[in-house]
Amino acid sequence: MQFTGSVIKYGRDVDTDAIIAARYLNSSDMDELAKHCMEDIDPTFAQRVKPGDIIVADENFGCGSSREHAPSCIKAAGISCVIAKSFARIFYRNAINVGLPIIECPEAVDAISEGDTVFFDTEAGIITDLTTDATFNARPFPPFIQEIIEAGGLVARTRKRGGVA
Repeated sequence: MQFTGSVIKYGRDVDTDAIIAARYLNSSDMDELAKHCMEDIDPTFAQRVKPGDIIVADENFGCGSSREHAPSCIKAAGISCVIAKSFARIFYRNAINVGLPIIECPEAVDAISEGDTVFFDTEAGIITDLTTDATFNARPFPPFIQEIIEAGGLVARTRKRGGVA
């Protein structure tokens, strides 16, 4: 899969409560939750995010509780992928499960700025900052992860393969 989008950049330790605050979790409507995505650390996020945008963040993105709502809400807001120095492990797995591509690449995070246009090829693991022409190599997704993401998440992949989900 390939993604091109404008960068919205965040710092380190963005926790799941900052991604989607617990006060909104009485709803399971992802379109409704997307309206509140990132609002406690970036009140303008929902108004300025465009389909295909890319989040770039420092270390430990998605720390905190294990709520699956966090990556689902990011995806519903229109974010195509997240590039970070590192992810909380449970967030990483939840993101894959809901079909949100995420990749660790510290060098890219250090070099990419807010508003840059970035291209990401998940199969090759290549990230290109189209604004600066800088290219970065990240570890590409293994084929089974690629298959989950392309299907739109683990449940969709299971259904596609004829399994029960």
